Amino acid sequence: MSRLLKKHPGLAWIALVVFTSVCSLAVLWAQKNRSTTAVAPAVKSEAKPDLHPVTIKPGPPTPRLDTGLKDPHGKPITVACSTCHSTTTPNADRKTAHDLVQAHRGLSYAHGNLTCLSCHNAKDYDTLHLADGRSVAFPDVMTLCAQCHGTAMRDYTHGSHGGMTGHWDLTRGPRVKNNCVNCHDPHHPKFPLVKPVLPPRDRISVPKEPAGNDKH
Repeated sequence: MSRLLKKHPGLAWIALVVFTSVCSLAVLWAQKNRSTTAVAPAVKSEAKPDLHPVTIKPGPPTPRLDTGLKDPHGKPITVACSTCHSTTTPNADRKTAHDLVQAHRGLSYAHGNLTCLSCHNAKDYDTLHLADGRSVAFPDVMTLCAQCHGTAMRDYTHGSHGGMTGHWDLTRGPRVKNNCVNCHDPHHPKFPLVKPVLPPRDRISVPKEPAGNDKH
């Protein structure tokens, strides 16, 4: 190698220039890599306030028939729906209770084209059933309502349908929402048409009182 450099001294200068350039590039790359991998200072994020719960009132308890009798303590004696229905043949076409004499007398029914067994479970009259046949307990009746009344359930979820008490802003307090059957009769869910008793009063429709009749 030394003989080659002595014979061609220009190669020594070329090698020196190449070596210096490589070293300079290595230093620049190391500095750039160090700056990009530097840990950025931690940014303190504001803690989100805790949200209060949203509670939905449960549906009705599993119904029982009042026999009209009293126990020795004076409490009414009731029986489960399945007690009577287990001895009768289910009628899948029944849409009315006007001819029933043993129970359900006076029941008003108007719920579209649905029959009694569209919602009541013929395999277990102490429960309801969904469209796919799965049983659902009476307190979970909203699950049953939602499968047909989808738009109402959508509006209920967003707060524009159904009554509630409490706070819109859950950082300030909890919220309690009504169940479907708190407002709607499941056998006759449509509200009757009503007419307001008094017209609305506002600053435009209410005539101004004379200046001498100002109330203090």
